[in-house]
Amino acid sequence: MTGYRVGSALLRVFLGITFFIHGLQKFQGGIENTVAFFESVGFPGFSAYVVATIELVGGILMVLGVGTRIIAALFFFVLAGAILKVKLSAGFVGGYEVDLALLVMAVHLAIVKNTAFSLENLWAKKEK
Repeated sequence: MTGYRVGSALLRVFLGITFFIHGLQKFQGGIENTVAFFESVGFPGFSAYVVATIELVGGILMVLGVGTRIIAALFFFVLAGAILKVKLSAGFVGGYEVDLALLVMAVHLAIVKNTAFSLENLWAKKEK
C-alpha cells in the first residue's frame, strides 16, 4: 500500500465527516431555515434539500469509500456554488479559504483511481 493511497484515504474520511456533519446540521437545525437562506442568496428553495442530502448521504458514502469519485464531483459543485454565491465577497481570509481547501480535496478524490481502506477496494478484490 503506497503512501499516496493512505493520504488519499485520510482526505476521503475527513471530507466525508465534514460534509456529513454539515448535512446533519442542516436537517437538525430545521431545513426550513436552510431553504430560507438559499432563497435569500438566489438559489431555489428546493436546492437546500438537494445540497443537504448530498452532504448527509454523500458524507457517509465518502467515509465508507463507496462511489468516491462521483460523490467528490458532487461535493465540488456544492463547494463551487457556496464559494461563488456566498463566500467570495467575504475575501479569502474569513471567507472562502476553508471551502477552497475542501474543494481541492474533492478534486483530488475525483481524480485519483482509489484510496486505501475503502469498500470499493474490498469489493474489487472479491471480484478478482
